[in-house]
Amino acid sequence: MDAFGHVNNVVFLRYLEEARIDFMFRLAPGDGSPSFAGGSVVARHEIDYVRPLVHRHAPVTVESWVTKIGAASLTIAYEIKDPEQVYVRASTIVVPYDLAAERPRRITAEEKLFLQEYLDQEPAAV
Repeated sequence: MDAFGHVNNVVFLRYLEEARIDFMFRLAPGDGSPSFAGGSVVARHEIDYVRPLVHRHAPVTVESWVTKIGAASLTIAYEIKDPEQVYVRASTIVVPYDLAAERPRRITAEEKLFLQEYLDQEPAAV
């Protein structure tokens, strides 16, 4: 919380990070698939703070989906919300990364197939 009792802007980045990691590593193809296992880096974040989120015990939901798949990057969009309102709209450009070679890499065919299942346009403004 910040001095005004709102969730601090840095905390929202942590929420987005948790959702992104969950999406890319827990929902990625399993059974020993190397998809997304080599790592990824964030190239860009954009965050629109729509409404302040004040301290409360009720949870919020982080919805995420893919809005763009390139040869060597993807864009994930998010909304942090509850049933009544949206608090944050954001997007992250993610670049797959080869940790051993210490450089970005292209998205594999397997990864692209997985990502296409979540490809959608951003929802209409509320």
